[in-house]
Amino acid sequence: MNAPPIIQTRSLAKTYLIGDVRVAALEDVTLAVAEGRFMAVTGASGSGKSTLLNLLGGLDTPSAGTIEVDGALVSAMNREALARYRRFGAGMIFQSFNLVPARTALENVELPLVFSNVDKKERKRRAAELLEKVGLAHRANHRPSQLSGGEQQRVAVARALANGPRLLLADEPTGNLDSRTSREIVGLLAELNRGRRLTVVMVSHEESLVREYAHDVVRLRDGRIVGTESRA
Repeated sequence: MNAPPIIQTRSLAKTYLIGDVRVAALEDVTLAVAEGRFMAVTGASGSGKSTLLNLLGGLDTPSAGTIEVDGALVSAMNREALARYRRFGAGMIFQSFNLVPARTALENVELPLVFSNVDKKERKRRAAELLEKVGLAHRANHRPSQLSGGEQQRVAVARALANGPRLLLADEPTGNLDSRTSREIVGLLAELNRGRRLTVVMVSHEESLVREYAHDVVRLRDGRIVGTESRA
C-alpha cells in the first residue's frame, strides 16, 4: 500500500466479562488500512468481526492496545471526543438499516445534520444530493415501510455520509438482502470508494462479493488475524 494508513491498530484486544468468565472477543489485532482502500473483514460467526468494527467506529472501547484514525488516537478519546468522532469521522451502516420508521428517507438522511446544527435549508440540500447519489431521489418522501430492503440500505448509506466522513464502516450490510440486491449495495460502496476516495471497511460473509470488490481482505478466527490478502 503506497498511501499512508488512515487506520492503524496496534495489539488491539477486547475482553468481555460474562458472569465470572472472561471472554476474549479480540486478541493482538494489529492492522493498517491505507486511505482510499476497500477492506473486507471475514470470518465465522463469533470470530470478532463486529467487535473490531465497533471499536473502529468508537461504539466500544478496547481492553488493550490502540486505535488511530486519521491521526487521532480514538482509543484514548473521552466521551465527548468519541461522540464527535462518531458524528464526523466515521460513518456506519448496519445489517438492520436502523432507520427511523416515522421519518421519510430525506428526513432520515437529514438526522445527522440536525445533530450537527446545520441550518434547515442546507441540510435539506445536502440530504437531497446524497439521496440522488445513491439513486433514491425519486423516493425521498417515502417512509422506510414503503421502501424495499435495498432501498432502505441505500438510505442508510446516504445518512452515514451526511457529515462528510472519510471513513465508512459497514457491518454485514447485505445480511438482510437477496443476492442481486447485495451485489447492488456492495457495488454502491465500491463506487463511493472510487469516486469519493472514501475508505471503506466492510464486515461480510459474502465471499464472492469480497473477492470481486475488496482491495484487502483480513480473515479473523477466534479474535485473531489468521490471514490477509491484498490486490492492487
